[in-house]
Amino acid sequence: MTHIKMNLKLLSSSLIVLISMSLFAQQEEPEWMQQHKEVPGSRSVHVEQTDIQTSPSYKYRGSNYFFTQVNIDADGLNIIDDAANEPSIAVDPTNPNRIMIGWRQFDDISSDFRQAGYAYSLDAGQTWTFPGVIDPGVFRSDPVLGSDAQGNFYYNSLTMTANDDFLCTVYKTSDGGVEWDDGTFAWGGDKQWMIIDQTNGTGSGLNYSYWTKDWSYCYPHNFTRSSDLCSSFEPCVSVENEPHWGTLAVGPDGELYVAGAGELDNIMLNKSNNAQVPGSVINWSVYTGVDLGGYLTGWAPVNPGGLSGQVYVDVDVSDGPGRGNVYVCASVVRPGLDALDVMIARSTDGGLTFDPPVRVNDDLSNANYNWFGTMSVAPNGRIDVVWLDTRVDLVGGVNSALFYSYSMDHGSTWSVNQQLSDMFDPHVGWPQQQKMGDYYHMVSDEGGAHLAWASTLNGEQDVYYAYIEPEAVGINDLTEENNDISVSNYPNPFNDKTTIRYTLSSQEHVSLVVYDIYGKEVAVILNELQTAGVYTIPFLTADLPAGIYVCKMSAGSHVQSVRMVKVGQ
Repeated sequence: MTHIKMNLKLLSSSLIVLISMSLFAQQEEPEWMQQHKEVPGSRSVHVEQTDIQTSPSYKYRGSNYFFTQVNIDADGLNIIDDAANEPSIAVDPTNPNRIMIGWRQFDDISSDFRQAGYAYSLDAGQTWTFPGVIDPGVFRSDPVLGSDAQGNFYYNSLTMTANDDFLCTVYKTSDGGVEWDDGTFAWGGDKQWMIIDQTNGTGSGLNYSYWTKDWSYCYPHNFTRSSDLCSSFEPCVSVENEPHWGTLAVGPDGELYVAGAGELDNIMLNKSNNAQVPGSVINWSVYTGVDLGGYLTGWAPVNPGGLSGQVYVDVDVSDGPGRGNVYVCASVVRPGLDALDVMIARSTDGGLTFDPPVRVNDDLSNANYNWFGTMSVAPNGRIDVVWLDTRVDLVGGVNSALFYSYSMDHGSTWSVNQQLSDMFDPHVGWPQQQKMGDYYHMVSDEGGAHLAWASTLNGEQDVYYAYIEPEAVGINDLTEENNDISVSNYPNPFNDKTTIRYTLSSQEHVSLVVYDIYGKEVAVILNELQTAGVYTIPFLTADLPAGIYVCKMSAGSHVQSVRMVKVGQ
């Protein structure tokens, strides 16, 4: 895709500064800009559902993951003829049971009027409460969520003024979403993204956001920062080389990374070491082109009115050998090679240079669309990637399914791709827009990946929460189907202690052994002859790092195992 430049870019920089946003809005915009900006359409009318009909919500639980619908009514039922897409997620770092998801809420698909929908969970995503929308009756789009180190949630929402200017408002809640504040003006513009520094350094709590320069409230600038927990935002500045359609990340020492698409379709990375200093004049010390073997696009048949994905950047903040590694990932068109592939590149020198890109999807056909590629890096250095994949549509159509892969060796190799969902038609339930939004969002912890995603599994556009645990390496052969023995643990996830519960139907020699994700033995809990019955044994884990473990139970010739997740304090 070749980006057509706006006429304004031909003007001198001094003249641009003098042009108001109202004059800018009157310029003729190229087709690619008209397609992707978030403005009310001709049928954008606020329609309140008065006769709400419901149907069962959609849930599924697999061997190492589960997902459940979050845009549901008070009884947990699906609301018919609404739509929800472009989800974003935040997890409370002080209490992983508290999770927040925001999305574009369409109360009626006969209109493209959308609002700031959200839902929260207090039990690690098992159940969800959808109270309604923030700022009811106001056109809002492009939700982006985040949380700070104290567990406060923030919701960045795009809207428009009466003069058709884009602007963003950031809302804050300290009680998990029961009550939000009145919101803070945050400058902003279309296709914005936001990140909050959760480190313990100088920049802890700082909120950074950037957006597409061409649709900016403070044109030609595209970046702002808050140093007071979003009570106010600093005047806009510019990110070098004007990236768009991307995300931000904070490194282990508080360094800020901004990634996105740039001029001539290239992928770029910007880095600032001093953005974390409140009040500083931000210096973008690194600007690097990132070769992903292709370019971002929109208009693909799978999502004709939207993007096929955006650029994701994340950083390894672990204390392991990958600490400080920077990863950039996106679904890109690879000219002459593939319609859309999920590609990732790694930098081991803080973004100065990048290794050659690696393909994550392992399908063999070059005609498949691997779209909405979404990445996050866990605190232990594991890299998680999900995407939608048309390999499941055997007749070469647009039907897609959710796929997952992960890397435990800093992105060098990837696990066999795992299909997580059934096939669905992404064209079902369009709310007067020919798209299912523009992005997904994922946050990883030691045990797995928290994902906010949209699909039409229920026959319409809905938003889902998923928690995905990577398959343990070297221990897939530890379990057999057996009714004579069973083993489980509670709570799961846990902090420093969990209880192993197991049953025997006859007298057997029993062993309980715990392995880490690599298949290495880390503890022998039990090894003795026992009679039939139900047993519980406490397992103290203070000396074990957070992560995924498997407890293998052997009783005579029978074997069972349970996957256990230890989380940080």
